[in-house]
Amino acid sequence: MSSSIQGIAASAGIAIAKAFTLQVPNLTIEKRLTSDDAVEYTRLDNALAASIADLEKIKARALRKIGEEQAAIFQAHLLVLSDPEWISQVKDYVANEHVNVEFAVQTVSQTFIELFEAMDNEYMRERAADIRDVTKRVLAHLLGQPLIDLTALDEEVIIVAEDLTPSDTAQLNKEFVQGFTTDIGGRTSHSAILARTLEIPAVVGTNEATRSIHHGDKVIVDGLEGHVIINPSEQEIAKYREKQAQYSAQAVAWAALAHEVSQTADGHQVELTANIGAPDDVASVLANGGEGIGLYRTEFLYMGRKTLPTEDEQFEAYKAVLEKMENKPVIVRTLDIGGDKELPYLRLPHEMNPFLGYRAIRLCLDEQTIFRTQLRALLRASVYGNLKIMFPMIATIHEFREAKAVLLDVKAELQQQRMEVSDTIDIGMMVEIPSSAVMADVFAKEVDFFSIGTNDLIQYTMAADRMNERVAYLYQPYNPAILKLVQFVINAAQKEGKWVGMCGEMAGDEVALPILLGLGLDEFSMSATSILRARSQLKRLSIQQAQAAIPDIMAMATAADVEAYVREKFNVL
Repeated sequence: MSSSIQGIAASAGIAIAKAFTLQVPNLTIEKRLTSDDAVEYTRLDNALAASIADLEKIKARALRKIGEEQAAIFQAHLLVLSDPEWISQVKDYVANEHVNVEFAVQTVSQTFIELFEAMDNEYMRERAADIRDVTKRVLAHLLGQPLIDLTALDEEVIIVAEDLTPSDTAQLNKEFVQGFTTDIGGRTSHSAILARTLEIPAVVGTNEATRSIHHGDKVIVDGLEGHVIINPSEQEIAKYREKQAQYSAQAVAWAALAHEVSQTADGHQVELTANIGAPDDVASVLANGGEGIGLYRTEFLYMGRKTLPTEDEQFEAYKAVLEKMENKPVIVRTLDIGGDKELPYLRLPHEMNPFLGYRAIRLCLDEQTIFRTQLRALLRASVYGNLKIMFPMIATIHEFREAKAVLLDVKAELQQQRMEVSDTIDIGMMVEIPSSAVMADVFAKEVDFFSIGTNDLIQYTMAADRMNERVAYLYQPYNPAILKLVQFVINAAQKEGKWVGMCGEMAGDEVALPILLGLGLDEFSMSATSILRARSQLKRLSIQQAQAAIPDIMAMATAADVEAYVREKFNVL
């Protein structure tokens, strides 16, 4: 008899295959007293060298398969393995306690993991997962326990695991790995992001996949609705084969829209653009019919390295993106680093609440050498395409004015040096802090455009970290409070003749799309793989119907009411 479990739909698609339960190697550690610290140091050095060799191979494979942005995960892992602070603490523990090095590695790593897991933001908790992944690899080498090589699979399977590390996911071969399901994780976990990049169906966060599914069981993973069916009947298999065929046909139909304009059934046009983190990501944007880049996250240029990127390094990256986009708009967000995204070489102060701390434009206005270097690179690159620049984390009009003044001063400096700079660069800002949303009518008089960053705007407005399971229920994109802030921003911009985009997860959300359309959003920026689906949905919508629904939506009291209304009225499955 079949059974089913429910999880989070993390990567779209339907997979049907035998279960391959990912067995964790036996990394049980026993504490042993030792008499020769030098021997333990040598064992550590050898394990680190072997782990580095593993990760260099995995990183090279990831660069070929999933691009530079996702492969940067493994550069971060390599940095952990060469972190002098971590290595010295392990060796000091051996020296002080005279214990075997694997016990020292486990103890020191657990301290680091607990430190990061206790932090109150997603990025830093992801660092805990990185340390856990790296530690497992080092311990496996120390204990002589080989890690499973997923590249060796030679039959179609569905991976079942407590969790998949970035290393695991990057090794998945799409020819044989049809999908995966995990006990833990969410849509923003590394494994989920990599699954979407690889276009492998995935359901995560089931809480019981490894308990309920046995090796060799027939399994269906429904990455569209978050269901996992165990040992399905022939009727269930037939039903999901049909659903799989429908999804494949739908994907083909979406692909046919790659070169069409993004417009509603009654002819209203908007822009569907993509979020990227590196020049290599542009290929996917163009392949999926992106009409521009709505968010270029420049912080990836600064991460996974030991020094700040030079002006010329940044110039080449920005130039590459602008040229590849062939005069389509490219919106570059200036450096959004600090607090929650640490750069070891900056030695930023530790903060109790980094999301509300010294980061983004606050850091850049204080560390103007860093800021001006980036702006010089951007302005030099501006002549190679259609560049727009926006400042993140703006809370006050003074911050925007100061940032813009620095930009204009750098522009004047370049012109005095007889360097060519475009005269048609729009200068905008992110709206991700409630204060800037409420004051949008003031900002709209001075900006060229707004881009609403809903990931932070929702968290700040609801005072709820979406990665904190106890308050995750408050991360509500459809909450009327959020919708009213978005409406206020759009109305303020329209009054001044300015345009508004959105670059948070909400921009690619099927329920949110009709609402945002009715509110008058001009540009929707999302993951590249979501663009064609959104374009298809737009073609079935009417701008008049969407606008007419807004008064009803804004009168509702709860996010659940809004979602139910939109799903029924606009036939969103």
